[in-house]
Amino acid sequence: MANKALIINLLLLLLIAGGHSDIIFKYENNCNYTVWLSAGPSVGDADPGSGPGTLEIFTMPDEWTGSIWVRTKCSFNDSYYFSCETGDCGSGTQDCQSPPPTYPVTLLNFDIKTPAVSYEVSLNHGHNVPVRIQPDGGSLVGGRAPCPVVDCVEDISNVCPSPLVATNKDGWYVGCYSACDALKDPKYCCTGNFSSPAACQPNDYSKTFKQLCKLAHTYPRDNDPPTYKCSGATSYNITFCPF
Repeated sequence: MANKALIINLLLLLLIAGGHSDIIFKYENNCNYTVWLSAGPSVGDADPGSGPGTLEIFTMPDEWTGSIWVRTKCSFNDSYYFSCETGDCGSGTQDCQSPPPTYPVTLLNFDIKTPAVSYEVSLNHGHNVPVRIQPDGGSLVGGRAPCPVVDCVEDISNVCPSPLVATNKDGWYVGCYSACDALKDPKYCCTGNFSSPAACQPNDYSKTFKQLCKLAHTYPRDNDPPTYKCSGATSYNITFCPF
């Protein structure tokens, strides 16, 4: 097996107390293409491009709530404007600068309040890459159970309904929209008359995604599995294309 390239990118963030967090995120790109790491709010990555087989290690803030995603098929145009087929930030540069992504995109949502970290894989705004979050050690807050893996590693393109298919300028599949983002219907977005827990229910589209990705959240009030809260993990290992 060819040796994997290793890129170590330690972001030592200054805190009010003068210390640094013990929360470590490790990103491994197992895809056969480059991905560009993105986060909102920004965690300060100035060189987000991660080629196939690379590993990046980040020290996260003691308190941080936000989303992490990757952009795909990115390039500069003749005017040096940087854009991506999925997950684009609209900044025109490789640095996202914290705007929300262009959907569809697989979202990794975290709520860090050291030493606890809540985490989920969300398809509420679609899917563009397979991903896995695997805590290294630790246990669930309030119990002794180990911190579980959550992921969505199957090929969504095989089941993406035609109304939700996202294509590039050449008409090729690049991702799958959520029903909310594609159809703008309150019953899929769980807004308006559908905002209550009783009215916000799984739909045919979310059920299709759940069949493949049982550990991901597939509609706005999906809580199966629950959003896990972990304490004591030595790191959170995030793998893109984990197969």
